[in-house]
Amino acid sequence: MYTFSSKLKIVSIILIVIGALGVTYGFFDSHKSLDQVKEMIAHEEAGHHGGSHVADIDTQDEVVQGHGEDTHADAEEHHGDEHAEHVMHQIHNRPYAALYVAAFFFFMIALGALAFYGIQWAAQAGWSPVLFRVMEGITAYVLPGGLIVLLVAFIAGDHIFIWMDPEVVAHDELIQGKSGWLNKTGFFIRGAIFLAGWVLYRQFARKFSLAQDNADINDNKNFKKTFRISAAFLVFYIYTESMMSWDWIMSVDPHWFSTLFGWYVFASMFVSGITVIALITMYLKSKGHLPFVNDSHLHDLAKFMFAISIFWTYLWFSQFMLIWYSNIPEEVTYFVTRFQDYQLPFLGMVAMNFIFPLLILMNSDYKRIPWFVVMAGIVILCGHYIDVFNMIMPATVGDRWYIGIPEISSIMLFAGLFIFVVFTALTKAPLLAKGNPFIKESEHFHY
Repeated sequence: MYTFSSKLKIVSIILIVIGALGVTYGFFDSHKSLDQVKEMIAHEEAGHHGGSHVADIDTQDEVVQGHGEDTHADAEEHHGDEHAEHVMHQIHNRPYAALYVAAFFFFMIALGALAFYGIQWAAQAGWSPVLFRVMEGITAYVLPGGLIVLLVAFIAGDHIFIWMDPEVVAHDELIQGKSGWLNKTGFFIRGAIFLAGWVLYRQFARKFSLAQDNADINDNKNFKKTFRISAAFLVFYIYTESMMSWDWIMSVDPHWFSTLFGWYVFASMFVSGITVIALITMYLKSKGHLPFVNDSHLHDLAKFMFAISIFWTYLWFSQFMLIWYSNIPEEVTYFVTRFQDYQLPFLGMVAMNFIFPLLILMNSDYKRIPWFVVMAGIVILCGHYIDVFNMIMPATVGDRWYIGIPEISSIMLFAGLFIFVVFTALTKAPLLAKGNPFIKESEHFHY
């Protein structure tokens, strides 16, 4: 039986405490007044534009001279106030968005691991049963992680989802047309249904898996139950995951949509979940807790990391290329915004999620070297955090983004919580699913 080491427990608690303090500071720091924002904008314009701003104003003065100097001054002041209010809202949105990005990122790791777990059961895979307890430990975070995402969405409201603001909806015909789907009641009811289905599968699969350990050697009824519910779960999952991605991420940009988006988000969470399975497996093995896991298991996990990274790239390019080439204004604006204001993270994540895994994990021998897989895994996870960052931030904070205290603190908070929940779950049962009928095949898996 695995015991949650005191050092790791202390690390997780420290991360939670420091993260919570940093998140709190981020909220206090974001509450800037309109005058403070105006002063900040004036300072930025003076620093970045020099005298060009004055020249622009002089040119505008000449154009509107016939309308009177007072009218022009009033118009300039009104425009300046509107811009300052817009920037102020973006600054206020930032800590909510940073918290939401981190909350969703760690939740999607657990949900991706749950999908991988279900696939292994439904496929009756012979290589992976020695990893089932690790997967079950990671999927323990689905319930708390999902509840936290919904809680953050509820508290943030229109700071993240503008369609939750009745005043915005009243002046936006496009959002009004989607109000049958995009409304608070439907959003949270659907979220509760999605989460309930995922958690119920995890609970029953775990229950049957543990019961199989204590069953007679020829009694496989619990194994068969898990097989059946896994097949049903995967059908439920592929529908609900797509709808979840529309609700929890795509509706942040309610004017934009992509028919590939559900698959795109799935690829991101799937590779992230598999990567964390590999990292935790290697950690536990290094501590002597998984002697039955060999380098062939590690090789297969690394193969999945490599393959799903390529799959993610295929979906990213397909979505980007079709929208960019067609150049329909209401669609292409999604990528124009990211190229203009998020060029470094937008293109950087492609390098981290595609080029780096391609170069590092293509070689078969490297997939058997733990530190090599760890290095690739860390880069992949960072890349997919930036992927979620790119999905949420442009619509909520615009060009007022950077990786600072709110973002780093949110990562620390949920990383600490994730570690605490997962490693606590790992202590609840033996790390070998000894009753699984494929366990001997899995233990002797070599090639």
